[in-house]
Amino acid sequence: MGRATDGTGPTRFRERFLQGEAVERGVRPSILDSWQRCRTLGLSPDEADLPFRDDFEADGRIVRAAVPVLDRLESLFSGSKINISVADANGTVLLRRFGEASLARSLPAIQRVPGFVFAERVAGTNGIGLALAERQLIRVYGAEHFAERSQASACVALPVRDPLSGGIEGVLCFGYPRGFESPALGTVIRKAARAMERRLLGQSSARERALLRAYLGTGAETQAADATDAADVAEGGVSALALRAGDRALLMEKAAELISRGQRAAVDVPLPDGRRVTLVSRPMTSASGVEGVAIEAVLPGSSSGERLVPGEPLVLPGRDDERLPGFPVEPAVVATVSRLARLSATPPAGHIPDRDGGGAEGVGVDGIGVEGVTIGRAGVEGVAVDRAGAGAGAGAGAGAGAGANGSPGPAPAARGLLLVGEPQVGAYALAARRRLELLSEASARIGTTLDVRRTAEELAETAVPRLADYVTVDLPDAVLRGEESADPVGDLHRTVIHGLRDDLPFTPVGLRTDFGPTAPQRRALTGGQAVLEPDLASAAGWLAQDPEHTGTLLTHVHSLIAVPLVARGVVLGVVSFYRAQEPAPFGDDDRSLAQELATRAALSIDNARRYTHERAMVLALQRRLLPHGLPDQETVEIAHRYLPAEADVGGDWYDVIPLSGARIGLLVGDVVGHGMLSAATMGRLRTAARSFAELDFPPDEVLVHLDNLVGRLDREDPEGEGVGIIGATCLYVVYDPTSQRCLMARAGHPPPALVRPDGSVTYPDLPAGPPLGLGGLPFDAVEIDLPEDSQLVLYTDGLIEDRHRDVDLVLDQLRAALAHHPERTPEDTCQAILDAVAPAHPCDDIALLVARTHALDPGRIATWELPADPALVGEVRASAMRQLADWGLDEAAFAAELILSELVTNAIRHGTGPVRVRLLHDRSLICEVSDSSNTAPHLRRAASTDEGGRGLFLVAQLSRTWGTRYLPEGKVIWAECGLDGP
Repeated sequence: MGRATDGTGPTRFRERFLQGEAVERGVRPSILDSWQRCRTLGLSPDEADLPFRDDFEADGRIVRAAVPVLDRLESLFSGSKINISVADANGTVLLRRFGEASLARSLPAIQRVPGFVFAERVAGTNGIGLALAERQLIRVYGAEHFAERSQASACVALPVRDPLSGGIEGVLCFGYPRGFESPALGTVIRKAARAMERRLLGQSSARERALLRAYLGTGAETQAADATDAADVAEGGVSALALRAGDRALLMEKAAELISRGQRAAVDVPLPDGRRVTLVSRPMTSASGVEGVAIEAVLPGSSSGERLVPGEPLVLPGRDDERLPGFPVEPAVVATVSRLARLSATPPAGHIPDRDGGGAEGVGVDGIGVEGVTIGRAGVEGVAVDRAGAGAGAGAGAGAGAGANGSPGPAPAARGLLLVGEPQVGAYALAARRRLELLSEASARIGTTLDVRRTAEELAETAVPRLADYVTVDLPDAVLRGEESADPVGDLHRTVIHGLRDDLPFTPVGLRTDFGPTAPQRRALTGGQAVLEPDLASAAGWLAQDPEHTGTLLTHVHSLIAVPLVARGVVLGVVSFYRAQEPAPFGDDDRSLAQELATRAALSIDNARRYTHERAMVLALQRRLLPHGLPDQETVEIAHRYLPAEADVGGDWYDVIPLSGARIGLLVGDVVGHGMLSAATMGRLRTAARSFAELDFPPDEVLVHLDNLVGRLDREDPEGEGVGIIGATCLYVVYDPTSQRCLMARAGHPPPALVRPDGSVTYPDLPAGPPLGLGGLPFDAVEIDLPEDSQLVLYTDGLIEDRHRDVDLVLDQLRAALAHHPERTPEDTCQAILDAVAPAHPCDDIALLVARTHALDPGRIATWELPADPALVGEVRASAMRQLADWGLDEAAFAAELILSELVTNAIRHGTGPVRVRLLHDRSLICEVSDSSNTAPHLRRAASTDEGGRGLFLVAQLSRTWGTRYLPEGKVIWAECGLDGP
């Protein structure tokens, strides 16, 4: 896709694009981005002339580095139709060579000499301009060129960088006919660019050697000044000061920072062994005009010079008229050794001196591969020398070595040269160290929580001000919710703004951010790589997205790096790093650092997103498994709360269950563990507990059944490996409003709090019982009086248990929060408990259930007790009808009469006396008949020939529900009738 070596490919897409149609596929993203920038700049594809400039540096660094390489490439491609160009960082072509001389004659006259400009902003999409814009290897084929004049050609181009600063010095470009495409060209251009970069490094090394010769020529080291070459100073150096390797490394860090400042100064450096070494920086200029700094190390108390400490005037030998106070130095940084070469005593064979004393070998060609330039071991390093003239190579970031054979150097000296270099090289070393420190800090600061928004904030806080002055992060709403965005480019919302000031006109947090097709953020998202705009004032794509807004921002920022947040193939958003007007613009090293920061942050954001997604699923499951509403009853007034843990969702649950006889069951439980499994297990336990409770089992029997269930679930789990869910706890309370008593039992659960009407608070003495799942151990139930308007507070251990708090102290806090407030509603009580007792950052779920008790009016209770005599059934039935009339329940009288007749008759016929009849007028009419027998009635369908067996069937048809409740002695058969008629 995108190649046009045979005259096809993107030709039709280019025509559609030029006609204003949308083109989304069929063209490589980098080419499409370039076309859009060209259209934004107002370029015309049929414009033939290229601008020419004559203010370029004809003999600059890139030219001197490129000439030998181009000579070898010209020989390699001799006879072919390939032309070779070298342009500077502005796109101005400085050198051009041809495989065939006739190729030059086919070009316009202005393109045969140095000076014509191929920058994208004036020439449209082409190899040189796009390599500068994308800052990477670029191939452009046929119709992918924006200009008509280049449609018949193809090219491959690669930026050439300064090995020290990482900045782009120029571009190497191969141009050729479309049919000449060869994969080997990519290999050749990479090797050739590396050869040019090594020659650039050689030029820097030569400057360092010139500084060394200038130092040796000052007479400060008399014997060293007599040396004929660097070989005479290659043994000993700072090792003559009897310093250990760690001490030398520490001094090198300080020396690198002093060089980066480029000033005369002195600083005292304390060593780990208690000694102090004074570093003296001496600015100097070589004979060829190279300005640099030499750093000398002076031991205190030496005879070679007086002690120099920060704050005291510095007097350098031979320069008594110049004084500069010392200053404190922050922790220094060192240049990466891979970018430097060691200072060599003897130039290698074939060494070719440069004008400023440097040297480099020629370029060789092996097949189609360009071999690298050999510059020997010359590099950006200093030399340590003692007063006897002995020395050793020492580089930024490496301690001065011992002798050549690794043995210790000569006897310690009082003073020696530690490092020599140019301030800008020291600054590169300083910046490299700080980048490493920033990455190390980012590893500790980014991703401390599993919150998407907070992780994005940590990224911004880490980058400001160490890398950028302002940072914005844009994420889709779906990512904030823990999901993958279906449109990560078009559904971005401003999530974070962080910077040195708060008054910059960035799009506010929460609003949608629309990036135009040429905006750096859009290009970063579609291309998947960081996009650098060193100068926003000339970034047409950025300016075009919103001219008014971007124009306002230009008064505050001038440089931008846009980096996509991508992790595990998922696009999560985009982060934008801005620099203000004062500092230097962003460079490629900054872009690499920003990319690394964004990559690390993206992984943390994705972890947080995945956690948020899983937590949302578990929480949704948890809430679906908890009661959705409260039952419609008047026995108790209920309020409840459920608070999931910050880290994960657990298995806490609660339930309110209407029972027969106007009673109410209150359940609170906790399943050990967290996550989906605990939530699912909680749902099973709650369902089972509700079923057991609705069978009218007393609390202790309900816990026995739950204990058996948990044990069975553990045994049935094939992957449990013996761990299972043992440890689940439960508290079950049954309140009877007719007697104002409650029966409760617990299985390893915290006891409830009881708030009586007078405001006193107690924790009932309730046997703890074993947690569910242990099996075989008994549960004991306790019955207590519970006056009307008392409050029962049931809770899970997440409310009171916390590793930072004492449980007894928390229970006292709970008691204080509940005491002396009997008039509070259950809702107010819930909130008061959470405000006073709940931890600020709960590590476990909290389930809270508060119930204010009510008593059933004695006037709504009617009771009759009779012996087991069938003749008395009519009397009871008549008394019940009169009672219903008094209650105004005439409409329910017919159904109640039939139900009582059947139930009383069955009790007399099949049970044992005495028989007790009770009517309860609550929200419904409840008919109860009890006897002393434990035999249970059984509903069956009578055959057409049966004379009986239809009584319970009639009861079931006439009532809403019916059932059997067992007593310590006997049973109760009950039926509930609606008050809106049968």
